[in-house]
Amino acid sequence: MTRNGPSRTALVTGASSGIGLELARLLAADGCDLVLVARQPRPLAQVADELRARHGVAAHCYPRDLSAPRAAGELWTELARAGLRVDILVNNAGVGLHGLLQTQDPDALGRMLELNVVALTALTRLALPAMLERRFGRILNVASLAAYQPGGPRMAAYYASKSYVLSFSRGLARELSGTGVSVTALCPGPTRTLFEQSSGSQATALYRWVPKLPAAAVARAARRGMNRGASVLVPGVVAKVLAFAGELPPRRIALEVNRLLLKDV
Repeated sequence: MTRNGPSRTALVTGASSGIGLELARLLAADGCDLVLVARQPRPLAQVADELRARHGVAAHCYPRDLSAPRAAGELWTELARAGLRVDILVNNAGVGLHGLLQTQDPDALGRMLELNVVALTALTRLALPAMLERRFGRILNVASLAAYQPGGPRMAAYYASKSYVLSFSRGLARELSGTGVSVTALCPGPTRTLFEQSSGSQATALYRWVPKLPAAAVARAARRGMNRGASVLVPGVVAKVLAFAGELPPRRIALEVNRLLLKDV
């Protein structure tokens, strides 16, 4: 995936900020052409302009809200019409919701699950046939440290959605063994992005007390792991410890710890 190797095209969702933006920058530096997807057209266009100017790659913008039903399939149809192939798929777009389930807006809850689970699965499914035919493909699914936890009181649906991403990615990675297509689940802990503000979790103990990694550092770890075909990545020492602790029995202890970490302080 370098300028001296075969030309590749990477599709990055949630590409206008945070981990997605940093991954887009790294992929462009590797010489990959890009298909950039995010909700807001202006920030997306700014990213595309930056990457074209800095690295001389093609950068195609597709402003889309992937939390809308059937949005992933409609996006894929447009890519096919434009003759764009996808060698590397980065399913980075995701959202969270903090609060008691009975107080969360049902529409927002549905959109979160559509984005975190349905769109990610649909894009993976749509990318696979051509990747398998070429016997090359890299799929990076951004899960979370939350995927290793038994549950997240006040973020129950979000934690469950990320557990799905980890389980789905692990199973699919084994399914595709020997095909030339790899699947990597990225499970970062708290990261310096806009996630805590957008999810409403910025006042919790977790985001106030647990050290945050820079998005660029998470992206670098993700690129290294994806390039070597790792099945799961947990960047950072603190995140690795928390992931390990979340799987230790009895898991009700981790559940109670999470209840305290996800309370507002």
